[in-house]
Amino acid sequence: MPMECNAYAMTLPQPLKPGDRIAIVSPASRIYPHLIDGACRAIEERGYVPVLAEHCKCCVQGYAGSAADRLADLHKAFADPSIKAILCSRGGYGVVHLLENLDIELIRHNPKWLIGFSDISALHAAMWRAGVVSVHASMAKHLAENGIDEVASALFALLEGGTMRYEMPHHQLNIEGEAEGVLVGGNMAVLCGLIGTPFDLLAHGDLLFIEDIGEPIYKIERMLYNLRLNGTLSRVRGLIVGRFTECQSPDGTGETMEQMIRRMIVPYGIPVAFDFPCGHIHHNMPLLEGTTVRLTVGANSTTLIQR
Repeated sequence: MPMECNAYAMTLPQPLKPGDRIAIVSPASRIYPHLIDGACRAIEERGYVPVLAEHCKCCVQGYAGSAADRLADLHKAFADPSIKAILCSRGGYGVVHLLENLDIELIRHNPKWLIGFSDISALHAAMWRAGVVSVHASMAKHLAENGIDEVASALFALLEGGTMRYEMPHHQLNIEGEAEGVLVGGNMAVLCGLIGTPFDLLAHGDLLFIEDIGEPIYKIERMLYNLRLNGTLSRVRGLIVGRFTECQSPDGTGETMEQMIRRMIVPYGIPVAFDFPCGHIHHNMPLLEGTTVRLTVGANSTTLIQR
């Protein structure tokens, strides 16, 4: 059903029903086959039918098949009316290989849930371009190793028609305030690599969430300067800072990653919530890209509520 998001009309895929089919597709790096098998067991436990894309367990020079094979698997999943959701098996690297040949109209006319994070942020940008809400969430490895835990339960609750409502404890670096708008974001390095292209997700939306792994502080600062210089930060109404894992901290200035981000954002006078549970962590809670949300950063707690 279409929903208005400020100037944007986004389609929310239909809620999953027991017995629906969920495709597992590998659009980027290769994945160990046993993790896909484990994800299948978790999907079945929840009452759904897993469907394996032809090349989801393949390996071609570190990728899950050639670019043509990976793209064909993705297109086939979107074109199949019996498939109601697409779980990306993992990120890594490789989605960018698919973007220039990705059939945006196929996605637009066959809206269904797309699930993943990290390198899959590039596919979330494609989903935004197609006008379809998608889910920034954990993938096959988490399902295989943890089954239907709190994180997976929250993911399936959204797929089944639930809404986001998160409350987080106060963080000392938070900037208090309230903002409402359309939620977009994901992996900083991936999304900054798409600036200036037709898949520039950061040029849209009102509330931005960011996360990353393995990036030194100065590189994240450089990405934020890019967003400052191209006008993105002056347009955004609120910022949600997820986890920056395995990042060098502190750097030569003595700042931590979070302190640097706060310094860069303070001049804009917008609410900022630090330490949100999303990113390359076990407790990676799902977020609906393209939905309208309200962010309230208070003196004692932070809430993020889907409108």
